[in-house]
Amino acid sequence: MPKALIIAIAALGGAAVAGAAGPSDAPGHAAPAPESVYAPVAPAADTEKVNQGGLNLDLTVRYMTDYVYRGIDHSEVGGHEDAPNLQFDGALKFDLGKFPHPIIGLFANVYDSDPVSRFQEIRPYVGLELEIKPLTFTGGHTTYIYPERDTLNTGEFWGRFTYDDSGLFGAERPLLNPYAFAAYDYDLNNGWYFELGVQHEMPIEDTPLTLIFSADIAYILGQQQQFVYTSPADEGFQHYELGLTANYSLNTLLNTSRRFGQWTLQGYLFYTDGINGNVTADTQLWGGMGIRLQY
Repeated sequence: MPKALIIAIAALGGAAVAGAAGPSDAPGHAAPAPESVYAPVAPAADTEKVNQGGLNLDLTVRYMTDYVYRGIDHSEVGGHEDAPNLQFDGALKFDLGKFPHPIIGLFANVYDSDPVSRFQEIRPYVGLELEIKPLTFTGGHTTYIYPERDTLNTGEFWGRFTYDDSGLFGAERPLLNPYAFAAYDYDLNNGWYFELGVQHEMPIEDTPLTLIFSADIAYILGQQQQFVYTSPADEGFQHYELGLTANYSLNTLLNTSRRFGQWTLQGYLFYTDGINGNVTADTQLWGGMGIRLQY
């Protein structure tokens, strides 16, 4: 065999041996980890860094031209028409997974033009929420406190069923989100209040704006009229209400992360009117502005 060929074969063999025992196999060097067939876990996006704990807050502070509740305008007790009402509406919900979620809430209406008490109404409530798709049931107890009008204080038990109709229409979100609500005043009025309603959310594409259209109709059985009593009938259809709420995301506007909560600027416009002339209800166009924090 030619000498040159022998030298070439020996050189190739030495290179192969060197490759088989490279630097990674030397003492103090770890062998490279085999490449995984799975994609690495991506870090959480900024929009996903939200409160996913067991306690959630929902707080709204708003200024309204009137305080209309269940068809009754509580702003008519004194002061000039459309005197502003400052309202606080907050709730804490405890997420217990598959178990019912306890809820603790408080509503307060501050009305400077009230001739008796600026804190016109304080309404604490407790409840439980249970979701069994497509139904969500919420039930609980509400106490009505009217400072310096103690004879009007009362309490009620209530329940609400909401139906998620997205599956019925094959949509990504509920279309009408219908609900049925009932409340029984066991203390002062010994009467029932019933309400049926719908709500439709319409996000405006490529904007932080969402419009919410709502409508409801109410029926009373017995003297179920908080705060205002003007010859109520024993029973009958009491009022209907049409509403428009505009939600504008402040997180998007200010480019802030949702980990600090979801902040929403809200605008409200409602029209309430009576149905049965023998049942107390007011005719009112009312609205206002507010800020909502969900965390």
